[in-house]
Amino acid sequence: MSDWHFHNPVRIRFGVDALTDLSDALGGRSYAIVTYPDAVFARLADRVEAQLGPALARIDCVEANPSVPMLRRACERLAALPAKPDVLIALGGGSVIDSAKVLAAEHGDFDRVLRILSGAAGTTGDAPVRPALPIVAIPTTAGTGSEVTRWATVWDPHNARKLSLSRPDLFPETVIVDPRLMVGLPMQPTLASGLDALSHALESIWNVHANPVTRGLAVQAARELMHGLGRVNAHPDDLDARSDMALGALRAGLAFSNTHTALAHSISYAITLTRGVAHGIACSFCLPAVMQAALGVDAACDAALREIFGDTASAPAQLVALLDALGVASHPAAYGIDAPEWARIVDHAFDGARGRNFIGTRARFPHFDFSPEQPERALH
Repeated sequence: MSDWHFHNPVRIRFGVDALTDLSDALGGRSYAIVTYPDAVFARLADRVEAQLGPALARIDCVEANPSVPMLRRACERLAALPAKPDVLIALGGGSVIDSAKVLAAEHGDFDRVLRILSGAAGTTGDAPVRPALPIVAIPTTAGTGSEVTRWATVWDPHNARKLSLSRPDLFPETVIVDPRLMVGLPMQPTLASGLDALSHALESIWNVHANPVTRGLAVQAARELMHGLGRVNAHPDDLDARSDMALGALRAGLAFSNTHTALAHSISYAITLTRGVAHGIACSFCLPAVMQAALGVDAACDAALREIFGDTASAPAQLVALLDALGVASHPAAYGIDAPEWARIVDHAFDGARGRNFIGTRARFPHFDFSPEQPERALH
């Protein structure tokens, strides 16, 4: 067996009503809440303040797919506080947790964050000058895994690009995963976030950085997520199903916190930027095709997929059936993409950093039939 390592420093508190442990996680420190502007999150923030006392601020301007303009506004609100918080509480989904990381990185100095991102994008950029503010993450979706990773995704619509802020001190200090907070989440974000988590699990398996720990986490995550997605789709208020999804998403996050993602995510970025497709859908609809390109390349990968699907020969079809049952089309034409554009997207994805994490090759990637009579062209 080759050498490998695994590292994740996040303290995890998991369980129904785990939110009641929040005061222990804060330890009396001052805090600000980062969240969405919706009324449901205002009520959750009220619950947090009822436990901890008043927050120094509620930075409640977070939008889906955190963009440069929105993050600048959020950072300005943090920078304007007369007293800086000791801790940021990220209360929401992956967009909130990613936004909290951007706020934490340079204590609200967004121009400096942009210069750091410029360096990450390949130009001359600044280095961090101070440790990030600690983050306590309270995810309200089962999906992105941001609560156990060191990365924050920043979308730059003006320049049509996706940027990634990555620092070891951006791992949240603590995550509190309370499945009860996820009951009542509408089905669209439930499915999109759950499919994002399933993508994390599978992308950790067909990955050049996979190791025995990440594969073990990913296999169990995929099982829990596939089971939970079907149950939640039929019974949205099923707390046990929500718990399965929450645990599966957490395991998947722990797995890809060490492997990074791979080809399906690399494919997704252009589709989210140009088509506005939710990230979880954009990175999951092509999973059956990506799996076909991975099968037969690596014995450990095949063995892991066999643990999930039972039979690798039918595994891609099983994924197509799952996506279809959830109302997600698995053909690129359903998203307004024609054959030439799809070829360009896939070529570019293989050339990207995440594409280079994939164990397969472009030559192995399956061909899609774009003829008009193909039923998969229809948006399910």
